[in-house]
Amino acid sequence: MDEATRTGAAARSHVVVIGAGIIGATSALEALREGFRVTILDPGEPGGEQAASYGNGAWLSPQSVLPTAGPGTWKKVPGFLRDPLGPLAVRWGYLPRVAPWLLRFLWSAWTEDKVLRIARALRPLLRDAPLLHQELAGQAGVPDLIARTGLMYIYPDRATYEAEAMGYRVRKAVGLNWREVGAEELRQREPELDRRYTFATLFEDAGHVRDPGAYVAALVALAEREGAQRVRAGATGFRIEGGRLRAVTTTQGEIAADRAVIAAGAYSKQLAAMVGHKVPLQTERGYHAVIENPEAGPRIPLMPSDGKMAVTMTNTGLRVAGQVEIAALGAAPNWKRAEILRDYLLRTFPGLPRDLPAERVKFWMGNRPSLPDGLPCIGPARGCADVVLAFGHAHVGMVAAPRTARLVGAILAGREPEIPMAPYDPCRFG
Repeated sequence: MDEATRTGAAARSHVVVIGAGIIGATSALEALREGFRVTILDPGEPGGEQAASYGNGAWLSPQSVLPTAGPGTWKKVPGFLRDPLGPLAVRWGYLPRVAPWLLRFLWSAWTEDKVLRIARALRPLLRDAPLLHQELAGQAGVPDLIARTGLMYIYPDRATYEAEAMGYRVRKAVGLNWREVGAEELRQREPELDRRYTFATLFEDAGHVRDPGAYVAALVALAEREGAQRVRAGATGFRIEGGRLRAVTTTQGEIAADRAVIAAGAYSKQLAAMVGHKVPLQTERGYHAVIENPEAGPRIPLMPSDGKMAVTMTNTGLRVAGQVEIAALGAAPNWKRAEILRDYLLRTFPGLPRDLPAERVKFWMGNRPSLPDGLPCIGPARGCADVVLAFGHAHVGMVAAPRTARLVGAILAGREPEIPMAPYDPCRFG
């Protein structure tokens, strides 16, 4: 089928994109550019606080190819259970339900070779992400929301860095590069950083989003300007007849559709089951704290090795994001976890006042959609090829969104995707 014929066929087809987060927003834009008529379906406001896209660490990090687990993580599981405020915690009451997922999560990164396989699969999704986001932000009229200033991982000393040698070996093996920064240069680059840090690695081709919520809202607004309709409702299922999609069912009735994209993040599991996939999607909850009008902070985003938290200056204040909490989707937040992030931030930047008034600190909790092998699901559904799955990005949803959207657009258009799709195949879970 030539380009004109494909575009004409697409123009007569209606795609419903379920989810208005970063994956849904970028997928809607790609579908429009493939010539489809598009409806974006979500019960919440694009870029709103209910969405994981709103509260993430704001990093655009092509180097984020390592899974959360690693060789030896299994040894730490007793500690995860004992310490409800540790950097990775599992709520006791949820353990029976999450145990099968947790075992697969640990096994997926049991050896360095397994970690390398995951990194090789993630690398194409994350490549050139800051540039791709910069192009999108320019099209949306918000170029100032994307910064390409690099990212740093900071350490008390070189020995602490060398203790993470496996991760850096894997990054090197997939073609990533960084520059080592010694104590004197680190002081010059980050004069407000606590002096206990004396070594860093600088990834100069990385970037960040200055306001993730505003950025997602701007992309959805761009899609609407380009012709997308937006319906504020929740998806409840699909009407499929003769193996073809006829409609997406919602809390406000049916929407006739020829194609659909499931990009509902942590809420995608039940929808995927309706089109033939029992996907082991788990809620990996994350927290953030934002200090408004901070007296001190980093010049570029950084991650302390002893905190494993993303510290980023945003338009709304100094954001520190991190923590992994495995708990039920609707479980109440444990705000002590966000307080830990805030307190760590105060230790990292001595120029911040110890007696911050409560009204200057804002806490947030959201749900990352995580699969046990550290890779997303992207591809047509087994039960109906008219439905495309695009979820499960865990910690890399923001950075992986543009490339994911390109894959979705290619699948919808019946074109060969630009990178191999096998690692993300939804059928890999049986």
